Amino acid sequence: MFSSTPLLDVLIIGAGQAGLAMGRELQRAGLDILLIDAHARVGDSWRRRFDSLVLFTPRAYSALPGLALQGDPEGYPTKVEIADYLESYAAHFRLPVRTGTRIARLEQADNLFQAIVEGGEMIRARAVVVATGAFQEPDVPTVAQEFGKDVLQLTPERYRNPEDVPAGTALVVGDGATGRQIALELADTRRVILATGRPRRVSPNRVLGKSIFWWMDKTGLMRMPRHSGIGRRLMRTDPFPGKHLGLDRLRERGIRVVGRLETATERSVVFVSGESDEVDAVIWATGYRDRAEWIDIPGATDARGALAQKRGVSSVPGLYTIGRSWQWSRGSALVTGVGEDARFVAEHLLRWLPGAKATGSAGQRQEGIAAVP
Repeated sequence: MFSSTPLLDVLIIGAGQAGLAMGRELQRAGLDILLIDAHARVGDSWRRRFDSLVLFTPRAYSALPGLALQGDPEGYPTKVEIADYLESYAAHFRLPVRTGTRIARLEQADNLFQAIVEGGEMIRARAVVVATGAFQEPDVPTVAQEFGKDVLQLTPERYRNPEDVPAGTALVVGDGATGRQIALELADTRRVILATGRPRRVSPNRVLGKSIFWWMDKTGLMRMPRHSGIGRRLMRTDPFPGKHLGLDRLRERGIRVVGRLETATERSVVFVSGESDEVDAVIWATGYRDRAEWIDIPGATDARGALAQKRGVSSVPGLYTIGRSWQWSRGSALVTGVGEDARFVAEHLLRWLPGAKATGSAGQRQEGIAAVP
């Protein structure tokens, strides 16, 4: 092993929206930082998602602190817009980002963190922020193993457009926003079955002429902590905007809406209601799970193998995380809300890091969510 970089104040692993927001906070505090990302370009985690993806947050609520997203603030950006915006954000603020670099292992020695890059290089830092995001590894249930080889199985990361799916019947498992969007897109050219899970609430995009996110911002719902009564209710129901994605509207488009998938045998599927069918393809929109097995530090992970943290602060001094779903609030995993978490984590890190001074934005509260130049 060898080290090609001097000792860093902070290494940020991941250069998506969470890592960039974190990097901007720590850069303004005058720390020596480096952002590492496994993708070839900043924004590639968005470019790899399905072609028709459009955010359900308007542009006014789809930007990071300090740089507005260009275009109609009331309009909805595409995945390519967001990807290019993130790349522009890194360039605009001259954030030190190193792409095409995957961390194989993170360990600790002599009170310093050592990140081992695939290939053997070692990067040392006094503190580390894990910003690998909320969408790390698709959480595909074990029932997937019961399908025959003739049934094509995809996750949202591998699905691009309807041309990827063979003619016949497509089963979409999971009825969050992604699952419903894919089911609706496929319904134009395929017979589609949507297997649902827990009850979900779909809210309108606009109320009294204002975006639902404007209301969530002004009422504080976007920042409501997970442990509050309202936060717990939002976590349980996990609402998302888009009345066109309501189950009744999907049924009107010819989509067969059923309950939870229970068993599968070759092409045959049986649902919890006892209904059955035969399918030619399955898209698993069943959520994601953390990947933390590469963090080789005692006490860093919990019994489930996930990074142990509270509001982004790990049980290991100097180790932090950002960008997890509901890390603190509804906005934690969204472009519009991650800046709030970045400020909190930066303030904690600056208080802990020996010799660091809380200067710049990390020591100043900035009200509001929408980014302004």
